[in-house]
Amino acid sequence: MARRIVTSILMLILMTVLTGIIYPLAITGMAQLVFPNQANGSLIHRNGKAVGSKLIGQNFASSAYFHGRPSAAGPNGYDAAASSGSNLGPTNKVLLDKIASRVEKIRSENSLPKGSEVPSDLVTASGSGLDPHISPAAAYLQVSRIAKARGIPDSEVKILVDKNIEGRQYGILGKERVDVLQLNLDLDKLKR
Repeated sequence: MARRIVTSILMLILMTVLTGIIYPLAITGMAQLVFPNQANGSLIHRNGKAVGSKLIGQNFASSAYFHGRPSAAGPNGYDAAASSGSNLGPTNKVLLDKIASRVEKIRSENSLPKGSEVPSDLVTASGSGLDPHISPAAAYLQVSRIAKARGIPDSEVKILVDKNIEGRQYGILGKERVDVLQLNLDLDKLKR
């Protein structure tokens, strides 16, 4: 009986060292060698400072910036520690009221006429609540507001949107999209 207890304790220690220390270190080391950018969070740097991640959206509230998808992750949105959808179904009154409110806000912010269409990605959160992309249609809808807020021609802002459209992954997966953080960083590079 004592021999089995000692064997069990030794196996516990061995497996803890193997699966809790050696394996994670080996995988982390391999990730750093093969995919260093992804292993370190796909961070975007400006002037030597990390300003965000290519994988996680941010909240841009100023009228001089493109706005991303709404986020249901955490009370203020875009909280990676609280990543999740709202779990509200398509017929849920709370969700429908939120969407209607967001549609009116988008129309108001962008001086759109009542009844005009608003891309769904500007009024619905993604499954994770952290999606950093919007559709090209959602970006183009915001061009006039941003140009007016920055005092530049619409055409300059539209060129930036055109430049930042990412194609489908591997040419077949998903849809064209625009990374909001990258687009806003490029916007900041424009002379005012």
